Amino acid sequence: MNPWPFVVAAYALTLGGTVVLVATSWIAMRRAERPASRRVEAPASSAVEA
Repeated sequence: MNPWPFVVAAYALTLGGTVVLVATSWIAMRRAERPASRRVEAPASSAVEA
């Protein structure tokens, strides 16, 4: 029995899973950075300027 179809399928599943994991992580990172960047850019109302 030829093992190459199974090897190719294993690599395809691994690469596909990696792409899905990276994409979902990137989307989650972008969602988390959006509110964080708003907090940093907003002027602090309690800051006293000298």
